[in-house]
Parts: sequence; C-alpha cells; structure tokens
Amino acid sequence: MLEVEGIRYEYGKRPVLREIAFSLSRGEMLFILGPNGSGKTTLLKCLNNILKPRGSIYVDGVDLRKLSPLEVARKFGYVPQRGEIRSLNVFDAILLGRKPYVKWEVSEEDIRIVENTIKMLKIEHLALRRINELSGGELQLVLIARALAQQPRYLLLDEPTNNLDIRNQLEVMNLLRKAVKENGISAIVTMHDINLAINFAEKILMLRDGEVFAFGGRDVINKDTLMAVYGIRAEVVKYDGRVFVVPEI
Repeated sequence: MLEVEGIRYEYGKRPVLREIAFSLSRGEMLFILGPNGSGKTTLLKCLNNILKPRGSIYVDGVDLRKLSPLEVARKFGYVPQRGEIRSLNVFDAILLGRKPYVKWEVSEEDIRIVENTIKMLKIEHLALRRINELSGGELQLVLIARALAQQPRYLLLDEPTNNLDIRNQLEVMNLLRKAVKENGISAIVTMHDINLAINFAEKILMLRDGEVFAFGGRDVINKDTLMAVYGIRAEVVKYDGRVFVVPEI
C-alpha cells in the first residue's frame, strides 16, 4: 500500500501542495484531476522523491525518505509529460528501464522483459527506429514501455495520453489497466480528460488550489464537484454501461 499523510510543498514562498493525504492499494488505478496549476505534476514528483516535501509518504510500510535512490527506482516507474531520451533506437531506450536491476551487464532476462513489454504495447514495428524519428504519440508509448520494463510496484504517469489520438488513448489506457491487474501493481495518473478518468479509475483525487477537494470512487465526480473544481456546469450521465461528463456549452 502507498500511504500519503499531510504532504506540503512550496516553490520558494509560494505553497503548491497543502496537507495532501490519500492511500492506494495494490492493483488500483488512481487518477488525479484538477485544473492547470492545481499541483498535479508536483504531487507526482513528490511521490517519486524528485521533490522533497514535508509530511510523510509510506511505501509498503516504509518511509520513502529511508529508501535509497536505487530502491526508489525499483518501486516507482515515472513517465513525465515531456520525456527526454538520448538518440537511441527504441529497443535500447526501453532497455534503460532495466537500469535499476543491471549489475555488470544486461542479462537474458532483461532482454526478455523488454521484448515482452514491446509486444504488450504493440510497438514491435518501432523497435529498431531511432527515437528522434518518432512522432510525439509514438515517443509517449516508448516512455510508457520503459516504465513498465522497470517492473515497478507503482506507475506514476503524468498526462500519458497527451499526444495520442483517441484510438491510441483508449488502447494505452486499456493496456495500462491490463498491466496493473495482471502484475499486481498500482498506477497513479494525472489527466485532464475527465471522461477517460471516470471510466478507468478505481479511485479519483480532485485537487483545487493545491488541496484535496475530493477523494474516493468515481462518484466523487458530480455536477457539484465539477463546478467547485473547474467552474463549469456539467451533468454526469450514463449511456450503454459507460459514464460521461457532458458540460453545458
């Protein structure tokens, strides 16, 4: 379990996160929602120990601050909004995800894990392409593959569908859900697309001005929270077994 208790973070004297608290069990997908500037990316960086917040983060019962950088890398796979990878081919870029486990040289198991990850994300046709030849959407898939090859306990994904068309958005989210369930890991995803979130999340955390406005199941997204967090009038409707947020225009 991941337990977050009273997280606070400031950039200089400007508070960005205030008393953030939530928990996440294995096999769950948590979506963090909120308008621009609400602290979503900062929260992910605190969870990954990139930023050092006040408060406590417990990873499977252990204080995050007591973990070495190598242990953190084995616990968390992080996909930033704007990932940068050296000019490698795709296979080698994904192989970088095995770095926390490589001792002297790359093993046959490392190669197998990368091959399986490439197959799972259905990007075999990209394996020998150079990173600088990829589209933004293709690069995003490679970054996700690198994080999955890391075999983390927790996946942290900062707007992973940003550069993807609608078909690839759905495909990536279905693959992530499959990876979470089959591997017994957890995923924390920041996202602007409320309709994707409401249909894929087990838990939802809504941020407003750096504070937790709502946390719970999908039902925390309703017309009242949408007005309070985003300032929009919208209805949450069900159609053909799916749930959709329909804003007034």
